[in-house]
Amino acid sequence: MVYTELIVFIAYFLFMLGIGLFFFFRSKGGGEKDYFLGGRKMGAWVSALSAGASDMSAWVLMGLPASIYAAGMGQTWIAIGLAIGYALSWIFEAPRLRRFSIAAKDSITIPQYLTNRFLSASRLLQLLCALIFLVAYTIYAASSIKACGTLFHTVMNVDANVAMYIAAFIIVAYTFLGGFSAVCWTDFFQGLLMLAALLVAPIFALSLVQSGSMGAAAPLPDGYFNFMTSWQDIVSGLGWGLGYFGMPHIIIRFMSLKSEKELRKSSVIGISWTVIILVMSVMAGVVGRMFLGDIQDSSTVFITMVRKIFPALVSGLLLSAILSAAMSTADSQLLASASAFASDVYKPVFRKNASDREMLWAGRIVVLVIALVALLIAANPNSGTIMGLVENAWGVFGAAFGPVILLSLFWKRFTFAGAAAGIVAGAGVDILWLACLSSTGIYEIVPGFLAGLVVAVVVSLCGKGPGKDVEALFDKASQPER
Repeated sequence: MVYTELIVFIAYFLFMLGIGLFFFFRSKGGGEKDYFLGGRKMGAWVSALSAGASDMSAWVLMGLPASIYAAGMGQTWIAIGLAIGYALSWIFEAPRLRRFSIAAKDSITIPQYLTNRFLSASRLLQLLCALIFLVAYTIYAASSIKACGTLFHTVMNVDANVAMYIAAFIIVAYTFLGGFSAVCWTDFFQGLLMLAALLVAPIFALSLVQSGSMGAAAPLPDGYFNFMTSWQDIVSGLGWGLGYFGMPHIIIRFMSLKSEKELRKSSVIGISWTVIILVMSVMAGVVGRMFLGDIQDSSTVFITMVRKIFPALVSGLLLSAILSAAMSTADSQLLASASAFASDVYKPVFRKNASDREMLWAGRIVVLVIALVALLIAANPNSGTIMGLVENAWGVFGAAFGPVILLSLFWKRFTFAGAAAGIVAGAGVDILWLACLSSTGIYEIVPGFLAGLVVAVVVSLCGKGPGKDVEALFDKASQPER
C-alpha cells in the first residue's frame, strides 16, 4: 500500500513540474507583467480556484477537521468567519481593486498599487509593504512546507525533514520556471483535487457508518454539537474573515482577471468552491469522529479515514490533496514575495533601469532565498505548529493591509500618510497583542484590524486632503467597466 501511494505522489509531483516547464517555454520573451500577473489574461475558472486553493492551505484537511474531531462543532466559527469574509471580498473588493489597479498606472503588485493609487513619488509604502511581505510570507511558507513533511512522515514513515526538502524543491521549481501562470494553473488542478477529496472521503465514511458495515458509529461526547462556546471563540473565529481583505497572494488574483464579466463569473465559482470546501472540512471532522472513534493524533483524522476506506491507488490520489493544499499556498506566497522585492525594492531602489529580464531573475532569486529560509524554519522543531504559523502570518497581513486596501477603494478622502500610518499601526498592534495579550483569548487580527482602520482614518483627516489628480483617479476607477 505504501509503495502504491508513493508512486501516486511522485506522479503528482511530476505533473506539477510539467506545468512549470510548459509555462517557462511558453512565456519566453514575456516581461515582468507576464511573470508576476499573467498579463491580466486569467479566466474565471482558473482565477477562482487558484484564489481558493492558494488560501486553503493544509489546515483545511488537517487542522480544521482535527479541531472539529477533538472539540466539537463550537470550532466551526473559524469556517463561518472565513466563508463570510471570502464572499464579501469577491463581491465588494474584487471589482474595484481590478479597476483601481489598472487606473493606478497598471500596477502589478499590492505595494505598487498603494503607491500609485496616491500618485506619489515616495517609495515609503512600497518598501514598508515589501518588508512585511518578506517576513510574513517566509513564516507562512514554512507552515506549508512543514505540512508536506508531516504528511510523508505519517503515511510512509519517511523522515519529515527529507520530505520537506523534496516538497520545497518541487514548489520552487515550478514557481521559479513558470511564474504567475504556472502558479495559477497548478492551483487550479490542486483546487479540483482538494474538492474531490473532501467530497469523497466523508461521504463514503458516513455511508459505511450508516450501513453498519464498519461496525456501529462511535458515540459522540456530550455537548459535541454545541455551537455557542465562549464569546472570545466566536469573535476570534469571525475575525479570521477580516484577513481576506488584505491577503496579497489572494487579492492579486482579482487584479489578474481579463474583464469584469470574467470577474463576476469567477466570484460565483470561487465563493461556491470555498463554501463547499469549508462545509466538507467540518463534516470530515464530525464523520471522522463517528467512523474512527478515539485516535491518538487528531491531526491525522482525514489521513486515517482515507487509508482505512480506500485501496492504495485511490488513497494515494486523495491524500495528494493535502500536498495540493500545502503547495498551492506556498507557491503563491513565494511569488508574491518575489514580486514585492523585484518590483518594489530591487528596481526602484537598487536598479532603476533594470530590464524585464533582470527583474525576472531578481524575482526568481528571491523565490530561492525565501524558500530556503522557510525550509530552515519548518525544519526547526521549536517553530510551532502548522496552524500556529498560519495564524500568525494571516493576522499580520489582515491587520496591516485589510483596512488600507478597503479605504483606498471606497474613501475618496484617504491619503498617502493615512495609508502608511494604517499599515504600521495594524501590523504593530497585531504583533504586540500576540506577544503581550494573547491570554485574553482574542485573535490578534481583530484589535490589529481595528487599530489600523482607526489610525488610517484619523491621520487622513488630520492632514491635507488628496490632490485633484488623485481625486480624479478615484472618480475614474469608481466607474464600472463597460
